[in-house]
Amino acid sequence: MPRRWVAALACLAALVALACEGGTSATPRPTKSTPQPGGPGSIAALGDSISTGFASCLVLTSCERNSWSTGDGLRVRSLYRRLLDQDSAIRDRAYNHARPGARADALEGQAKAAVRDRADYVTVLIGANDVCRGGVDAMTPVAQFRADVDRGLRVVRTGRPKARVLVVSIPDLYRLWEVGHGDSRAVRAWRRGVCPALLAEATSTAPADRARRAAVRERIDAYNAQLVAACRAYGSRCRHDGGAVHKVRFTLDLLNPLDWFHPDAEGQGRLAEVTWRASGLAD
Repeated sequence: MPRRWVAALACLAALVALACEGGTSATPRPTKSTPQPGGPGSIAALGDSISTGFASCLVLTSCERNSWSTGDGLRVRSLYRRLLDQDSAIRDRAYNHARPGARADALEGQAKAAVRDRADYVTVLIGANDVCRGGVDAMTPVAQFRADVDRGLRVVRTGRPKARVLVVSIPDLYRLWEVGHGDSRAVRAWRRGVCPALLAEATSTAPADRARRAAVRERIDAYNAQLVAACRAYGSRCRHDGGAVHKVRFTLDLLNPLDWFHPDAEGQGRLAEVTWRASGLAD
């Protein structure tokens, strides 16, 4: 037998033996890091200071690593980190365009930024600043709030028609007053101008102050109803959280001890937990 045939047969025998031992395979075995089909390749957050993790690092500024939506810190299992556990392809593709103080009229500009990022999944949490203004008369009218939300969502639908959108309900801010107005630390912080439409004169039982708080509560309910309707009008690629965030029973230990208004890291984690369950991403 020619020497070159002997060498070829030897190589073939080696390959067969290696395959039998599991050293090679025509189809790689899936691993934990194998991307799951259909998962978003990027995520973007639109909204206000809640989505920036404001004050969750014990400084009165944004702390995006603790964002319930796009945070990459270890203290909060954000939507981004949960998606990363499912599919490594999303790594480093989390974009936070939320801004402290933003009202619904800022969504359009934020949405344009998300489109430029080619976001596949977009979260929207907006409305607290449309309420938390100088007084009841200064709150954004309900019709204007809806128009602003629609305009922002339209940018996403036009620019990223295949992207999925999660519209999140506004937290129950009235609940914060309920649990905090008897705490001297919270009341003292609120006197610095935190959400004055709701929290000014927090300990007062005067009829005018009670009526003002009731008006804020009603306006949040009206905004939340419009968020449901706006998501429905968007179409099948928009999902509302079903009121999950609004139903969170915040306590003082889920708030930061600087303004007693924004969620701390644990509070951000709670938001991530309920929005993840409501998002359908875990299905």
